[in-house]
Amino acid sequence: MAHAERQQQGAEGQQHAHVEGQQHPIGIYLKIWGLLFILSTASYLVDYFHFQGYLRWFLIIVFMLLKAGLIVAIFMHMFWERLALVYVIVVPPVLLMVLLGIGALEADYTFFTRGVFFVKGLL
Repeated sequence: MAHAERQQQGAEGQQHAHVEGQQHPIGIYLKIWGLLFILSTASYLVDYFHFQGYLRWFLIIVFMLLKAGLIVAIFMHMFWERLALVYVIVVPPVLLMVLLGIGALEADYTFFTRGVFFVKGLL
């Protein structure tokens, strides 16, 4: 009997939340906005201090992914969504990146082996 009462209260609470909508404090949005500003400044400073090579690209990509993650998590409300929905949106791009990385490694290997065998055949 207590189980039925909890289910009824849960259903009423869900209907009540659905009618009012989900409200988040403005403070969290201001904090994330400030953090995005700091990350953008850091991204700008990478060019300002003339970082070169792999360090430059690593820092740019890290700052870019951090900003994109914050925007998706907070401003697109993914932080408060069910885990299944997060998986549906996050897993495909991650798998795509893994497949692109595997393809890039395979392309380097193919390019190297073609060079080895073609140069060997020319000599």
